[in-house]
Amino acid sequence: MAQADEAVDLLLESGRAPGDILVLTAGRPHPWQQHELSFGEGRYWAQLTEAADVFYADLALTRPARREVVVLVLEAADRDRAVLAVEKARTHAVSLLVVCGATGQLTDADVVQGQPVPA
Repeated sequence: MAQADEAVDLLLESGRAPGDILVLTAGRPHPWQQHELSFGEGRYWAQLTEAADVFYADLALTRPARREVVVLVLEAADRDRAVLAVEKARTHAVSLLVVCGATGQLTDADVVQGQPVPA
């Protein structure tokens, strides 16, 4: 999770607006997602619609969610699951997908939409 937090910090420092960033986790929930859910599901999902801040969700997200930038947090998983996670995360990203965490199982041959998967 620390790598995702660092990626978000770098994106914000580079001028990205907080509402442009979606953090998706493929594994356990991000602590910030758990914090936001403590205020209730209604308030949590309203934040997605408002798009005023970074939004944290599980990759299994079933609600429509697209943001300019998606930060995908991969936890230890086999290669096939990691590739599927990257493919799903790409459907939520408008212009940039940042993959962090357990990326060791991904190779340069894991190509999505004609682009190598970032490690």
